[in-house]
Amino acid sequence: MTPEVSFTVVKTPPEVARVAELAGIIWKEHYIPIIGKAQVDYMLEKFQSAPAIEKQLVEGICYVSIKTDGITQGYMAFERQGKTLFLSKIYLLDSFRGLGIGKVAMSFLEEKAHALGCKQIALTVNKYNNQSINAYLRLGFEKKEGKITDIGGGFVMDDNLMVKLLKNTPCDATGSSPV
Repeated sequence: MTPEVSFTVVKTPPEVARVAELAGIIWKEHYIPIIGKAQVDYMLEKFQSAPAIEKQLVEGICYVSIKTDGITQGYMAFERQGKTLFLSKIYLLDSFRGLGIGKVAMSFLEEKAHALGCKQIALTVNKYNNQSINAYLRLGFEKKEGKITDIGGGFVMDDNLMVKLLKNTPCDATGSSPV
């Protein structure tokens, strides 16, 4: 049974600090076997430290805490890019994976995408992260082309682009409700 899940937009320094704390835990447990400790440490400092997250918030990236029983167990970050909602991060503590929370989070994200007028959700995932790739495929995403991005420090992200086309809302061609 899926636990009660709630979402809170990250705004305050304590919320940012909790996301950075979770990033350190989640990334080390999940990504060291895939990309190695040196790259994980580099990426945490560059992209998921409290100062990095605060900078991203100012740049318009929306961070959302994923909570069960009022306790933050994960987070996601996204931004609108034209008609695409780009999901740059979605992470849960290991003990909360496989409980249906990711599916609830994706439904929340789809609602946000529709509200913003987006036609699809896109994300990138490390091409060796088979567990996450399979989860995204089950959620209706399609694997697209590969993408290698130089992130500095002698490291690259070797990812697959994945896209999910969103179903239209129940409106006719005029945009009015059929009811």
